[in-house]
Amino acid sequence: MENKDVLREESIDGYVKIDRYNDLKISAVADHYKDILGQLGENPEREGLLKTPERVAKALQYLTHGYDLKPDEILRSAMFEEDYSQMVVVKDIEVYSMCEHHMLPFFGKAHIAYIPNGHIVGLSKIPRVVDAFARRLQVQERLTNEIRDCIQNTLNPQGVAVVMECRHLCMAMRGVQKQNSVTTTSAFTGSFLSNDKTRAEFLRLITASLD
Repeated sequence: MENKDVLREESIDGYVKIDRYNDLKISAVADHYKDILGQLGENPEREGLLKTPERVAKALQYLTHGYDLKPDEILRSAMFEEDYSQMVVVKDIEVYSMCEHHMLPFFGKAHIAYIPNGHIVGLSKIPRVVDAFARRLQVQERLTNEIRDCIQNTLNPQGVAVVMECRHLCMAMRGVQKQNSVTTTSAFTGSFLSNDKTRAEFLRLITASLD
């Protein structure tokens, strides 16, 4: 079997779904999951589980496709020279990632701001950068720093601020089983570190409502 990604299109109710899969990886991962089902005491040959190993393999490939993305190139694809030096905030960015310790999901929101220094970036690129790092095996602390560093190193702004609020299923479904706990992480550079008023303005903006 050739080791290459294959694009598949599927039309569902007028919506075209496009998936990219590597058939060799899917087959290898699916074989392992068939064995895992047996080790768990299930019968992988029963009707409801026949296609489960392949489904899991495809799901994992999608959930970790960030390894194939280059976040800095995502930003560079839409950088523009602009004489604007006030804070740019993109808040309530949905985050879905996988805890690298238990391979269970964690999810929540990211709030990101930067102060331009001669360049701005297309607003849709910031959530794409979040996805590029989140679609990997992660810990929330590292994810927060990676987003911050990518924006800082690529745009070279006067400062970057990232705050992330997530719920972790490894805490809710197992272990301490605290279903309502939320983990908040933050990372700052430049003006957001050195200027208390700038940092306070960012925190006020991400908690403000437009209603």
